[in-house]
Amino acid sequence: MRQLIRSAARTKIVERETSGIIASSDEVVDARKIGLPASWEHWGRQSFAQDPVTSCYMMDELISMEDSGSDTLIPLSPPQSAERLLDDFAMENGDSKYDSQFSTNDADADPVDISEETSVDNPSADNVGGSSDVSKTESAVSAESGTRGSLTVSKISGSKVSTLSGKLSETTKKASPGSSSTKAVSKTTGSTNSTTSSSRPASPSPRTFLRSSSAAAAARRSSLGGHEISRLPGNFNGNITPSKSLSSVSSTTSGTKKRPSVSSSSPEMTSPVTPGGQTRSTSSTMSRAPSKSAGKEPRRASLGGLTSLATKPVPTRNELKKWASSTSFTKPTTITPATGTTLTTTRSPSVTSTPRTATPTRSTSSRTSTLTSTPARGSPSPARRSASVGPRTSPATKSTASSVAKSPTTPGTASKLSPSSNGTNPTRGKLSPAGSFSRRASDSHLAKVSPSNGDRSGVGPGKNHSPVIADRGPSMLTRRKSISGLESRDPRLLSLPAVDIKAGDDVRLELRGQKLRTMDSKLVNLTPKLEFVYLRDNKLSTLEGIEILKRLKVLDLSFNELKGNGFEALGNCKALQQLYLAGNQITSLSGLPQLPNLEFLSVAQNKIKSLAMASQPRLQVVAASKNKVSTFRGFPYMPALEHLRLEENPILDTPHVEAAFILLCGPTLKKFNDRDLSVEEQELAKCYPPSTSLCLRNGWELCGPEEAIESTLQFVSAEWSSSLPPGYRVKTAEVSSPREEDPCLCTFIFEKVDDSFEDTELSMKYQWFVGGKTAVEFVPIDGAVETEYWPRHEDVGNCLKVECTLVLGETEYPPVFAVSKPVAPGSGIPRVLSLEVEGDYVEGGVIKGSANVAWCGGTPSQGIVRWLRCVDDNTAMEIDGASEPEYQATIDDVNASLVFVYTPVTEEGNKGESRKFVTQTIQPAPPSVNNVQIVGDAMDGNVLTGYGRYFGGVEGLSKFEWLREDVESGQFKLVSRGNVDYQLGPEDVGLRMMFIYTPVNCEGKNGDPVSAISGKVILAPPMVSDLSLVGDLIEGNKVAISCTFSGGVEGSSRVQWFKARSPTLPADESSLEAISSSKVAKAFRVPLGAVGFYLVGKYTPVRSDGEIGVPVFIISETTVGVLPPSLNFLSITGDYCEGKTLSAQYGYVGGYEGNSEYCWFLHENENDSGMQILASVGRLEYEVTKFAVNKYISFRCTPVREDGVVGETRTAFGSEIIRPGNPKITSIRILGTPVEGEDLYIEKDYWGGDEGPSRIQWYLTRPDGTQREIKGETGSSYVVRPEDIDGLLCVSYEPVRMDGVRGPLAISPVVGPVLPSLPTCESLEICGDAIEGGTLSFEASYKGGERGVCRYQWYRLYPDGRELRLHNNEYLALTAEDIGCQIQFVFTPVRKDGMAGEPVGVTSDVVIEGDPEGRDLFVPECHEDVEAVPERVYFGGKEGPGEYSWYHTSSRPEGMQLPKDVKPLYNGMTYTPELADVGKYLLLRWVPVRSDGLRGQPLLACSRGPVMPARPAVYNVELREVSLGMFVGEGEYYGGYEGQSKLSWYRQTADGYQTLIPGATSKTYVVCDDDYTAKVMFGYTPVRSDGVVGDLVLSEPSPTIYPELPRIQKLVISGKAVEGEILTALEVIPKGDSQQRSWDKFKKEIKYSWSRSRSENEDADDFEPIALQRACTYKVRLEDVGFCMRCDCIVSDVFGRVAEPVSCVTPPVTPGLPRIDKLEVEGRGFHTSLYAVRGIYFGGREGNSTLQWFRAMAGSPDLIPISGEVGRMYEANVDDVGYRLVAVYTPVREDGVEGVPTSASTEPIQVEPDVAREVKGKLEVGKVKFEALRDRDRSPMKAQQQQGLGSLERRVLNVNTNRVKVVKPGSKTSFASTEIRGTYAPPFHVEVFRNDQHRVKFVIDSENEVDLMVQSRYIRDVIVLVAGAALVALKNLPTGGSSEEFG
Repeated sequence: MRQLIRSAARTKIVERETSGIIASSDEVVDARKIGLPASWEHWGRQSFAQDPVTSCYMMDELISMEDSGSDTLIPLSPPQSAERLLDDFAMENGDSKYDSQFSTNDADADPVDISEETSVDNPSADNVGGSSDVSKTESAVSAESGTRGSLTVSKISGSKVSTLSGKLSETTKKASPGSSSTKAVSKTTGSTNSTTSSSRPASPSPRTFLRSSSAAAAARRSSLGGHEISRLPGNFNGNITPSKSLSSVSSTTSGTKKRPSVSSSSPEMTSPVTPGGQTRSTSSTMSRAPSKSAGKEPRRASLGGLTSLATKPVPTRNELKKWASSTSFTKPTTITPATGTTLTTTRSPSVTSTPRTATPTRSTSSRTSTLTSTPARGSPSPARRSASVGPRTSPATKSTASSVAKSPTTPGTASKLSPSSNGTNPTRGKLSPAGSFSRRASDSHLAKVSPSNGDRSGVGPGKNHSPVIADRGPSMLTRRKSISGLESRDPRLLSLPAVDIKAGDDVRLELRGQKLRTMDSKLVNLTPKLEFVYLRDNKLSTLEGIEILKRLKVLDLSFNELKGNGFEALGNCKALQQLYLAGNQITSLSGLPQLPNLEFLSVAQNKIKSLAMASQPRLQVVAASKNKVSTFRGFPYMPALEHLRLEENPILDTPHVEAAFILLCGPTLKKFNDRDLSVEEQELAKCYPPSTSLCLRNGWELCGPEEAIESTLQFVSAEWSSSLPPGYRVKTAEVSSPREEDPCLCTFIFEKVDDSFEDTELSMKYQWFVGGKTAVEFVPIDGAVETEYWPRHEDVGNCLKVECTLVLGETEYPPVFAVSKPVAPGSGIPRVLSLEVEGDYVEGGVIKGSANVAWCGGTPSQGIVRWLRCVDDNTAMEIDGASEPEYQATIDDVNASLVFVYTPVTEEGNKGESRKFVTQTIQPAPPSVNNVQIVGDAMDGNVLTGYGRYFGGVEGLSKFEWLREDVESGQFKLVSRGNVDYQLGPEDVGLRMMFIYTPVNCEGKNGDPVSAISGKVILAPPMVSDLSLVGDLIEGNKVAISCTFSGGVEGSSRVQWFKARSPTLPADESSLEAISSSKVAKAFRVPLGAVGFYLVGKYTPVRSDGEIGVPVFIISETTVGVLPPSLNFLSITGDYCEGKTLSAQYGYVGGYEGNSEYCWFLHENENDSGMQILASVGRLEYEVTKFAVNKYISFRCTPVREDGVVGETRTAFGSEIIRPGNPKITSIRILGTPVEGEDLYIEKDYWGGDEGPSRIQWYLTRPDGTQREIKGETGSSYVVRPEDIDGLLCVSYEPVRMDGVRGPLAISPVVGPVLPSLPTCESLEICGDAIEGGTLSFEASYKGGERGVCRYQWYRLYPDGRELRLHNNEYLALTAEDIGCQIQFVFTPVRKDGMAGEPVGVTSDVVIEGDPEGRDLFVPECHEDVEAVPERVYFGGKEGPGEYSWYHTSSRPEGMQLPKDVKPLYNGMTYTPELADVGKYLLLRWVPVRSDGLRGQPLLACSRGPVMPARPAVYNVELREVSLGMFVGEGEYYGGYEGQSKLSWYRQTADGYQTLIPGATSKTYVVCDDDYTAKVMFGYTPVRSDGVVGDLVLSEPSPTIYPELPRIQKLVISGKAVEGEILTALEVIPKGDSQQRSWDKFKKEIKYSWSRSRSENEDADDFEPIALQRACTYKVRLEDVGFCMRCDCIVSDVFGRVAEPVSCVTPPVTPGLPRIDKLEVEGRGFHTSLYAVRGIYFGGREGNSTLQWFRAMAGSPDLIPISGEVGRMYEANVDDVGYRLVAVYTPVREDGVEGVPTSASTEPIQVEPDVAREVKGKLEVGKVKFEALRDRDRSPMKAQQQQGLGSLERRVLNVNTNRVKVVKPGSKTSFASTEIRGTYAPPFHVEVFRNDQHRVKFVIDSENEVDLMVQSRYIRDVIVLVAGAALVALKNLPTGGSSEEFG
């Protein structure tokens, strides 16, 4: 846990502070990303703000507890003095008593002085590099020395060192004799950066202060060395006062060379020496105040150099191997805060297998000074001394590992900085996905890694030493797994306890080591406000008084005398989150109450025998190491538990104890004993029954999973035996595996074992419950009281429980229960359980279908409903539109059955399997008729029609009768029979008619007659005829309607007038436009709105009695004529000034106005004819531009009628001349980069006539705010000078018009500040030896302004030229991957302001490899026939083919010598034990060999135990049918020698039920009648010769036994094999009684399938099936032409068997007549688009069909062929604009038969929008120029000889509305000349070339033409379209227009 905090903390500070982000006090590591409880995140964020010391302390306590050689969590309080710091370290010995921690001779202790007031000044401002370092020295510490150390504070000024000593508290002088270790603080005045380093030997798992007290942990530390983290101390007296930031011990100035450094041999700075020749040194710096730049929280001090006093044994090789395999390595992490300093944490090993000399260092004022310690008296020479050559460090903040965790990792950084997976470089300067620099290294990789950072230490002669364990820095913070592995953690992990904003003395109590016995002591002041209480290292035996602390969050009672009673007082501490009870005398936790917020519980080093306690709902970490826990009974319910520590407890002797706790804790458990859960144990836990956790809590002893089901049932049955009815026992109690939305069944079987009791009816009641992730805390489910329960979505992941209550007679007994596995999520595929159809199965009846669906986790939806109609031939056809659950039967359904088909579909789109339900036959309804009515108007002369809707089967000869009303009798009399129509006559006027409809069905059955009566017959309405128009159809004339009236005397008939566009009367009056209202007057004056329209008159006849007849319309034969167009007025209004807008107005008469032509003209004087303004053509407004200044303006208008008739042109002149506007600058800015030596330019927009000599002045604004003008700088450009650096530049601009008028002064925006030039690196050098295991550094000199944080990057250069990016640290540790490669270092200089210069690189020599060495060899436990794979660790270059020799022996060998009875077995890396090896030990001898053949020392390893024999088993059990009805069983025995194995036969029915066949005990079996429709299986139970019985193995079931299968003798196909014809398949049944009987009795259905031959040969035998062709008929399709068709027929019987398919093949299919269907042209419609022809060919295989592209004018049928365009694709060109593209396709079959040609065309081709906008813009300008090239010689021979563009010359093309001109530009030796010039008069035209999109030719006449080349097709199209538009504009100029150039 603490590993994760530190790793993430350092990573986040590196990430944030190197990017300039300073960690603030309210930031803390994102606990979710490192696997900690969520509540700790909030606690850490709050506690940093209120109590920094306590917060750091608490962060250090968030560590996992390790025993059996690992570190153990011991809660700490913040250090208040040096004495307490020493007390902390005394705890490493594991003594729980304070007085026994330092049992040393006081007389032999060296006095140590330390100044509590010592502080170091801030670094000066001269430090610009921000990359100072400290090289930490770490040495091994022997466990036998038992040393203590002194503290020394030193100050280094240049190369001068002085020692400052202070007094140390008397209690700190208990040091061990003959030893001293130094803490030093150094300061270099020649540099301005400062660093602080604190180091201690590396340990397997880093812990900040305390160590485990176990002997194994002590031995491990003594052998491997400790492990320390660089950190800054807090104030020893506990008072934190603001002060300056820490000074740097070492720094690097400009030009300083950086090299690894070690300390000099100074008598004042010594380290204790162990008997093994190992040394240990510590260094740290003490200061009072935190750095303001990096954080506000002080950090506690580290005294990592103090060692344990206990004598600790050397660890075994297995312990070392285990440690190495669980350790990951990373490079040192450099933390660069915003202050420019660098904080580097380095961990390096302290021992090595061979003595090496440390890399020398320079110790001058120009080099980096380093805090180190030198050997004490009697220590080895410096060559044998351990020295750490690592990155230099500087203190960025007063933060330890806990405050480092403040800076959270940004998502972007975390995603980029992922760990390397190839083992080449563990970090490469990037974070892992969890936000750490650490990287997991595999065991094989760890073995290859040499000690990093150049560390070497010697071991004295004759002393045992441990193998080298490579330490690669911060990766030691992770143990057994990489931080990146935490990505798979539960995402709901973390929420740190909330703490108030500021924590003071009123919420915190710290009384550690005060020998308190009770809490009512005077020293203990308990108040309800307390939240943090630390009472460790006292003698408390009771918790009396603690109940008042209702706000308590953290309680530390470690190392007291508590015995477990009195915990009830904690029941009031509901807010308690962390409870520490380690090191007491507690025997039971049963009195511990439920604490709803408790998340961390430490009860290590007590006497607890059971973890039974109240349930803890939020407890996440339980540390109970070193207790006496031996049982699972009473294990509490802890649904949030993630970490469980139980090292050194008797319960660990239980087999598969980890699996047991996985069952008890559930899926939330992540780690057991600080290790990730074993995959094997997790899989094993899944094999146990669901009730195992309940049984374990009740005292059941764990057994193997194969016996667990029966054992747990017996266990619970024993508990239930007393509560069951007499004479009964539980035989089965189980629940099927539950799955969401699937039925879950429970099975309870009770067996009657005693018949002496009276038989009484036994009934059972059920109740279902739902629990949590484990089988506890169940809650009843409402309504779930059946044997079946359907789990819901909210039940997923939870266990189910069902209770069965027995009722015997009237007695109800206590329930028994069964527990299920967690509910699995549904598959998401719904399933139909049942279908129901209800309704009346009669014609017209409503039938409703419903489905019972199991949605299986999907979202319920309505599903898909279909209704099918099934006729007599059993063919079902889908009913169109029948897609609802309700369906009403129709006449089509009579005598047929309906099929209801339901397909379940979820809202996510998942479909289930369809189910169908067949209804009864639909019966016809009795004949009836409804909706009987008479259709037609009851008017004299009309025809009436009788109508009725028949219902009731098929209609027969229904009866129809017509009756007339009798006036006298009032009855109706028959007048007609047998017809539905009746013609009204005069005799019917005034009377009513009756129609009678008698329905009759096809069987002759009559229904009830139904009648309908009409209204009285009336006379005909008034009408008019012979209509005509009178009058001339001219605008303004009168017209009238002449007509003949009929139907009585005419009254006030009305006339209304309309206008129409078509001479044909429309069917609907609404499509006409009314031009008058309905009036009695017949005359009408034609209005202007009717001009051009046809005149329509509507005559509505009205009889004198007021009856209105049907209106009649009349339309004119011609349209209404119009007057000639003309203007009645024309004028110009507006201000005649530049920038203003003039408007023109005119009045038009003479019909509807069309596209009248008007334009603006400019005149030099009043008599000038004027120049047309092209941009104003067609516009009534004109914005006066600069070009019009001092000119006259006129507006000319030509009226044009809608039909194109042109009237007289009129012109209006402006009243005054155009005046210029006042000068002004609309915008101004400075262009260019404000960098020293660069040019700046002015960009401005001038307005107001022609600009004159405007005034310019440049200004400089200094950093102090003063501004001055730059003398002499009055031009439009300016060169930045050195004195302008850091200043701002601007320019003033006063506009002046040509006539001297001045405008307002304009000031540009300032630019700047002015920047200096780029930084550079003058020299670069790589330092260090290029050998595997060595360390490389660099020396670089910088130049280019104030130096900033420069960037470094290391690369590996492979011999083949490849390169691999490594990391960006200052040092590089060489590994095996670097052998044979060169190392390249790239240095990028960076200025202080962040500006980076050009990178500079340097390359090292080729890296050479080390000597081969085997680091470890291990042989795992061996089993018979299981391959034994050894685990080994190799070091020393590239490994070659090593030598492996396997032996077996009867006894375990001693040492490295082979026993006498050893027998060689095999030479190879792996070995599979055989039967002869069983019971003997396996030995492996390995000689490591390098790739070049160099051999190392051999290693010998022995297996853990003798080879185990295999369990008897049988494989490949099978049966085979030797003859009809006879089977033989066989199997292969394995597992020793076979004894009397047992053979048996079983019969398996269709539903899967198996029964033993009595008497069948031999290898052969003959089937009998009972075996039909069933299967038989052969059973083989292996028995070894010693009587051990294996598991019964059953063979696969035999095929189902059936009678003879019906077959088809022959299949024939009728019909012609011609495209479009229908083929029919007919089968011939073979003769014989057996086949006839099979066809008559057992035949179920016949299936057909059609296929097509893959080749066109008549004898082809390879056919391709045709999808969805399952009928006996098949219609030949187009793709069948030329191929043979085959029909396959398969017969199946009622047993589901299928006979062999029978097929028949047709001759090859012949094609039909070729044709093309659905021909169309696809394309975007623009002149640059690509067009393609699409169509469907029919008529055999297509041959060489022809295609020709044409152009056609819009509205013209003439086609113009496009030469050479005969492909299916055509790319349009600019000459296609305005034309339609037509493609004519002539289909041709491959045999030459030609079909009818078909054509398709496009709409007229448009100009591409971008080109159109470009052309429009250029036309508005009027005069356009284009750049072009002309080829001096375009002859073919010249073109072939010419290379490049040597013959092309530049030309300028001028185009306006009057002419086109090509100008050759002038040069230094010639003037510009016009090569060609001409108007647009014929034969002028422009040619383009389809094969050259850059070429365009202008043809003036036959003698003047020019061929030009342009840059792109786009420009060519613009030129052609502009020239074409100018030609059109010239043609439209009015008579008398100017011929001069314009625009």
